[in-house]
Amino acid sequence: MISEEKISKIGGVLNDPRRPLKERFRALFTLKNIGGSVAIKCIADCFSDNSALLKHELAYCLGQMKDPAAIPILTSILSDVKQEPMVRHEAAEALGAIGCELETVLPVLGQFKNDDVPEVKETCQLAVDRLQWISSGGKDGGNIYGSVDPTPSSLNKNVKELESILLDNNVDLYDRYQAMFALRDLGTPECILSLSKGLKTGSALFRHEVAFVLGQLQSPVSVPYLIDGLRDKSLNEMVRHECAEALGAIGTDECMEVLRQFLEDDKVVVKESCEIALDMCDYENSPEFQYANTLLKI
Repeated sequence: MISEEKISKIGGVLNDPRRPLKERFRALFTLKNIGGSVAIKCIADCFSDNSALLKHELAYCLGQMKDPAAIPILTSILSDVKQEPMVRHEAAEALGAIGCELETVLPVLGQFKNDDVPEVKETCQLAVDRLQWISSGGKDGGNIYGSVDPTPSSLNKNVKELESILLDNNVDLYDRYQAMFALRDLGTPECILSLSKGLKTGSALFRHEVAFVLGQLQSPVSVPYLIDGLRDKSLNEMVRHECAEALGAIGTDECMEVLRQFLEDDKVVVKESCEIALDMCDYENSPEFQYANTLLKI
């Protein structure tokens, strides 16, 4: 058992804006792994921070923890139109990930299904579909990455069929996400190439999820496509940020060299993502046992 005092000290690292962002990220994921009410409070307290990147990661972690105690804070963040779009989007996705208290959560998500911000609108639509799937008896089957995904994976089609669904902008977004996760779960080089093509089409939300999935796969096959995504300043910063973090997860010398080039990017979210991604590279290329290691350092 980890004492509340120690958990609070880790929360102190997370909530200290004077600390390097990479240390605060490691503290956040330590709290995510610990779980419980004290960890959730420490995470919730950080939503007043100035970093949109950090706040979006706070919401992501609360969703992955699947603790209903986080629902009120996530509802508040989604409803706050002053929060950055990527933060509100992640709060909506987290509400779908937790997957319970549907009588409370579904009306909130429904309220924002037609939000003025496309990323928030699309995320709420996906989250509603996911919760309706759960309501009809759907259950998360789990995956080797340990993530709670926005949609279930659909594995009853071949790679070419899945790619066709993935890349068709006329297909419902929920179905395209299912194809995306099916390709991830198959994980062959052919699948990774199919996914990489997804960085070139669709909405910002869709492309950012493709980049996230490629980061989970950690395949050098996707590196040229992710580099192109990071370098393309015409893309939404959500997409570029996720390309940066995926490159950090892959962690090759080429990835590190490119990430260093964007440490002073004019988009703060991209700049900060490259800082975090380089820390991930250091972890991937070190003997460290665990990325979320703040507990060992307090």
